[in-house]
Amino acid sequence: MKIIDLTHTIEPKMPVYPGTEPPLFEDANSLEKHGFIEKKISLYSHTGTHMDGPAHILRDGKTLDSYPVDCFIGTAYIISLENYLSETNEQRKINQLFLQNYTRQLEDVDYLIINTGWSNHWGSEKFYSGYPILTQEAAIWLTENLNLKGIGTDAISIDHEESSDFPIHKILFRKGQVVIENLANLDKLNKEQKFQFFCLPLKIKDADGAPIRAVALTK
Repeated sequence: MKIIDLTHTIEPKMPVYPGTEPPLFEDANSLEKHGFIEKKISLYSHTGTHMDGPAHILRDGKTLDSYPVDCFIGTAYIISLENYLSETNEQRKINQLFLQNYTRQLEDVDYLIINTGWSNHWGSEKFYSGYPILTQEAAIWLTENLNLKGIGTDAISIDHEESSDFPIHKILFRKGQVVIENLANLDKLNKEQKFQFFCLPLKIKDADGAPIRAVALTK
C-alpha cells in the first residue's frame, strides 16, 4: 500500500485566497524560558489545503462539525485534465460531456478529484487565476446523477476568480456536498484511478471551513 500526502504545508507567507491573510506564527513558549516549545498560530478557516462546508456560502448551510466523521473518508476517483486541456480551446471549461465519459467510473465513488495541474503554480502569481472550472451544467449533472460526498481540486477555488456569486459552490452545497481546494501532489497519482481518500477537517465549532490533512492510499 502506498500512502501519498495530498496536503500543502501551512506556513507563514504561504499562498492564500486574495483578500485574506497568511497564517501568523508566534513563539508563545520556549525551551529556555518554559521548558517546552509551543506556538500561537492565527489563520483563516480556509487556509491551505482545506474543506468548504455549505455554511461557507449558504445562509442555512450545514457546518462541517455537523457531518459524521465517515463523510470525510471514502473512495475517490481522479481525473487529470492534461489531455483534455490540450485538445480543446475552452481550457477553463470542464463541461458535462467531458465528465459523462467517466460515468461508469464515478458511479460507486464518494469523491471526484480533479487534477487541473494548477498546483504546479503554487507560490506564483499565476496560481490565483486562469485555473479550469466546472461549468454550471457540469456541476448540476454531477449532483443529479451521482451520489458524491464532495469534489476536490488542486486549484484555489472551484469558481471563477472574479465571481462574487460562487454558483458552482452553491450547486454542490445545496446537495450537502463539500468542496476541497488546494490539494497537492495529485501528479503522484495515476491520471485516472480509484483510491482510498482521507480528508479529515479540524473539528471546529460551527465550521464554515477548515484545514484538512488529505491523504491517498493506493496499491
